[in-house]
Amino acid sequence: MPILNVNGTSHDVVAEPETPLLWVLREQIGLTGTKYGCGIAACGACTVHIGGIPTRSCQVQLQDIAEGEEIVTIEGLSPDRSHPVQQAWVELDVPQCGYCQSGQIMAAVALLRDIPEPTDEDIRAAMSNLCRCGTYNRIRDGIKRAAELS
Repeated sequence: MPILNVNGTSHDVVAEPETPLLWVLREQIGLTGTKYGCGIAACGACTVHIGGIPTRSCQVQLQDIAEGEEIVTIEGLSPDRSHPVQQAWVELDVPQCGYCQSGQIMAAVALLRDIPEPTDEDIRAAMSNLCRCGTYNRIRDGIKRAAELS
């Protein structure tokens, strides 16, 4: 029985080794902020951080996660939504429908960790998550605002 370190808490998991992390997070641990979008790692709605790396959780199987490896979901980013990216998203009203936004935020956090003051080109290159509502300009503006808040 694997033990997952999710948002700093250990969770005993009962699932087949081939089970996608996304389903364990949502159905066993109850963290529903990570969304199912496409199931083929194309859209990014399921993005979480595994060992600090933004990862599409729909395609990561339990057997692929090293024991003790830290997994961070949108719920673990900040207990009070005070992370600069979350603040910027609220301040600029970035989401439209909001379905993809937890994945967008997780990708943006990783981008800003690696490039604290990204250019538009940096943002275009790093943000491969899809938004069906087309809020890409607001996402870009949110990332730039979060860089100012950091």
